[in-house]
Amino acid sequence: MSVWDTLIGQPDALTALQRASADERPTHAWLFTGPPGAGRETAALAFAAALLCERELGQRGCGTCRSCQTVLSGSHADFVHFRTEKTQITIDEARDFVVRAQDRPAVGRWRVMLIEDADRMPERTSNVLLKAIEEPPPHTIWLLTAPSPADVLVTIRSRCRPVNLRVPTTDAVTAALVSGGHAPEAAELAARMSQGNLEVARRLAEDEDARKRRSRVVRLPISLPTVAAAMEAADELISIAEAEAEADASARNDTERAALLTSLGYEDGERLSPTHRSQLRQLEEDQKRRAKRIQTDTLDRFLADIQTVLRDVLTLQLRTDSALINAHLGQGLYDYAAAGSAEHTLARLDAVAATRRRLQSNASPRLAFEAMMTGFVR
Repeated sequence: MSVWDTLIGQPDALTALQRASADERPTHAWLFTGPPGAGRETAALAFAAALLCERELGQRGCGTCRSCQTVLSGSHADFVHFRTEKTQITIDEARDFVVRAQDRPAVGRWRVMLIEDADRMPERTSNVLLKAIEEPPPHTIWLLTAPSPADVLVTIRSRCRPVNLRVPTTDAVTAALVSGGHAPEAAELAARMSQGNLEVARRLAEDEDARKRRSRVVRLPISLPTVAAAMEAADELISIAEAEAEADASARNDTERAALLTSLGYEDGERLSPTHRSQLRQLEEDQKRRAKRIQTDTLDRFLADIQTVLRDVLTLQLRTDSALINAHLGQGLYDYAAAGSAEHTLARLDAVAATRRRLQSNASPRLAFEAMMTGFVR
């Protein structure tokens, strides 16, 4: 399968990237942007594989040669793929990118640097990277991803060629799931509930627990008779997110700690030198930041699901006859729509959007969710 087959519903981006991969001197810096589910990282990874592909012009991005396979697995000698599980990319990490970008290619035509979530770089960190993007070595190509161009420092985005991606249509995601072996009816339902997010659609199609959790989340807003019930609902959502973060921590933290101690030459429980204690503290801080991000990402996913419910409510109130995303909610959805007005629903949508913004700040997730959920009480 060609690496280009992973770009679902992106004809314009596909054409531009295929042409660029065949150029002898492609643009030295690219910025992939698009909303969640648009496949920013997937598109950037496919382009990286095509840039380093061993095939002739016009065939690059085959997905089967050794270079394509090693890029996709993250083991290619000339490919640096950085992902962060923290809330921010640090200055030290940016400096490491700059140093590694100076290396000449070992086996391929280019040195390709893929940095996901460039929006997580504070201004000081972005400025470290800026010089390398302004005056890159002739053999280095930078690929950055972010939700939108506005999320990246203007001096960086002005030096990058933009690749603007859109969320694939429900039909495109359904077709991708069916080609992956899922039954058409289940694939269509998962695609509709995911709102075009292929990764979410796959999880819903394959994971029964994920489907049950989503079903519980989308029923909450339309079943809150009192403020007390709203507070309990907020607490339930926060607890689920905390449990997911804790499950990840229990599976990884001890293993990472043991690996670090082994690499430093210590047995568990042995007294560490001051320098090594600081390394252990740094690991613990990174683990805390990762847990926070997992919790935040989980809560944001819940908010995106709740927005689909309000979209359905607004559809019923305005009588647009558009297809309902959450038709499985049945009569409860119709009753909730009949009990309110379109103005109230729009205000609730604004409240959900505000909560999503607050999650990215230092606001308390619990307080933000409590304030939002009380607004759903009829």
